Formats: sequence, C-alpha cells, structure tokens
Amino acid sequence: MPRNPSPTRKAVKTETQTSAGGAAFRRGKSGLEVVLISVGKPPRWQLPKGLVDPGETPEAAAVREVREEAGIVARLSDLIETVEYWYQGTQAGVRIRYYKYVHFFLMWYESGDVADHDHEVHEARWFPVEQAISSLAFASERGLVEKAAASAGSELQQSHR
Repeated sequence: MPRNPSPTRKAVKTETQTSAGGAAFRRGKSGLEVVLISVGKPPRWQLPKGLVDPGETPEAAAVREVREEAGIVARLSDLIETVEYWYQGTQAGVRIRYYKYVHFFLMWYESGDVADHDHEVHEARWFPVEQAISSLAFASERGLVEKAAASAGSELQQSHR
C-alpha cells in the first residue's frame, strides 16, 4: 500500500538553473595548459563557471565567468558539452532542489593574469593538462577537460599547417 505523504512535510520547491563556463587553454612551456580555479570549503579545483544572467547568452556568460573567476580574457572556440545534474540549496531559508545545466566551452587564452581573479575564488592557476585532470574535484569536469584537450590539440595542429 503506498504511503501518504506527511501533511506536515512541505513539498520541496524545484527550479532550473543555467550556467556557463569554459576550459580555457594556452600553450605553456611544458605544452598545453588549462586554467583551473580553487573555490569552496574545503577548497576544490574546478573549471570557472557561473549563472547565465537574464538576457545573456551562454557564450557571453562563459567569457564573463572566465574573466571574473580566472582573471583572464579568453575567446570562444566551440561548445564542448552541456552537463546536467541535481543539487539542493537554500534560498531565504527555504530548501530548493535545482536542476542545473552547465554549458562548457573550449576557449583560448588571449590576455590577462590569473592573479586578477575575483573574491569568490581562492586561487586561479594554469595546470598542464594531465595535472589538471588529476586535480579536478568532479569526474564530469575531468572527462570534459580530456575531451577539450583532444579538441584543443587538434586545433593547434591545424593552425600550424
């Protein structure tokens, strides 16, 4: 027999969020490098990303978030992947369940300094690709950087032909 929900338990509010970010690459001394940011408590390494503002495209949000969180200006190349997941949070003391879409783009460093990141970020740093993959906190982002690095390597080879 199905259980009736408790009359005292409130339904959890559900919202959809859309974010965008990027795997921004450059050619470093030791080869291809990608920028990561350290955030949270305890600190964790991840790709720069953030909410898409009303009226903003995911592409514009990705460029803005990489600039704000990693301190660099990067140009868009291609959409790598859209990651989807659920998480819970609170807003004004109300528990909310979020269904989140994050559009990650392959990007190329143009200018700027990782020391120029915003206050939400503990540190921004360039990593050789293999070290970045092993440092990332989320499995989805590790796979994403592997995929982006393969694409970035192909772009570099084509630009030198």
